[in-house]
Amino acid sequence: MLIRNVEVEGHAEAVDVRIDGGRIAEIGAGLTGAADVDGRGGALLPGLHDHHIHLAALAAEAASVRVGPADVRGPTAFAADLVGGPPGEWVRAVGYHESVAGELDRWVLDALAPDRPVRVQHRTGALWVWNSAALRAVGLDGDGRFWREDERLRGFVPPVRLDLEGVGRRAAALGVTGFTNADPHPASGLTQMLSVLPQRLLVMGIDEPVKLMLDDPTLPTPAQLARTIGEIRPRPVAVHCVTRVQLLVTLLALDEVGSVDGDRIEHGSVIPAETIPWLRRLGVTIVTQPHFPVERADAYAADVDAEDRPHLYRCRTLTEAGVPLAAGTDAPYGTPDPWAVMRAATEREDGERLQPRAALRLFTGEPQHPARERRLAVGSDADLCLLHVPLREALRTLTGELVRATYVLGRRIGPG
Repeated sequence: MLIRNVEVEGHAEAVDVRIDGGRIAEIGAGLTGAADVDGRGGALLPGLHDHHIHLAALAAEAASVRVGPADVRGPTAFAADLVGGPPGEWVRAVGYHESVAGELDRWVLDALAPDRPVRVQHRTGALWVWNSAALRAVGLDGDGRFWREDERLRGFVPPVRLDLEGVGRRAAALGVTGFTNADPHPASGLTQMLSVLPQRLLVMGIDEPVKLMLDDPTLPTPAQLARTIGEIRPRPVAVHCVTRVQLLVTLLALDEVGSVDGDRIEHGSVIPAETIPWLRRLGVTIVTQPHFPVERADAYAADVDAEDRPHLYRCRTLTEAGVPLAAGTDAPYGTPDPWAVMRAATEREDGERLQPRAALRLFTGEPQHPARERRLAVGSDADLCLLHVPLREALRTLTGELVRATYVLGRRIGPG
């Protein structure tokens, strides 16, 4: 395939790009051969890679009811969303936050929806709450609250239709050519199930790195975490850190056991300023979600300790200090649109705003080295995103509407 008349970074004038065998074979002006695509002067970029996403959960959204603060307001609307459908039919509700109707347990849900099995997932993805009808249906008991028990619950819940084709199609329309699935305990057969996606796929725990979950109530000591990481070596780790203490334990453990190329900190939700030189010395990559302070501004203002708010989801201060930085959408717990994440990163009002080019780089890194930017060069894989417009114009709006075509190994996967 020959893509003619495109803007490629590093070339002063428009060039042609020849693709052969799934790789870029030649870049230059006036290449001979039939032009399969006229780029019309649009930018040709490395395809976007979402470095932190939960694909099965995202695919299940098509069979779910969204009950987050942006979807429903108050207990009455929440109850109305839970009682739709035939009696006895399971309801899977996602995106819940306490600002909708307060803390949930089985009895609160019973008062709202007594006649059908209901399970509600908190927007963090960490908590499921079931009502009594759901518990009785599968022979479980208790208060209906299940904290990080997805692996156990899989065997009880009825099958949910997964719209993986829709996930792949919508992502391709946004220029996404690859995903890193960040489930802490990937289900058996997950890689095979996700293989229907047209994008490249890295599954943490099956591929490198190995995901490690930290929660404050069960937080290991630094020495314990260092032993766990030592048992995983020489493979790199991706450590889930959403609180100050989780980050500190992780840094102490990495100091003890030593960091390796490919080590990552997922989220980096709270990064105190005094830890930034420490992060730089260790060389670990932060894979963050710069859109969360924008999407969740009201909740963070109410829920996050005042001393932590200045340190949420750092971007600019990390890049200026030389800390490797990349991003993932964390969908479905955040928007699945990487362009929306980029825009949010450029609109921050907390001193962490990125310039548009730096925001784009958050999604153009290598899958296993997210902060190592991919560039179009002879011999590189032809995972490409062709825009309708030159890069300078695209950086002014950072919208997926500018994506004209998406290619994986030279094969067009979208849009259309």
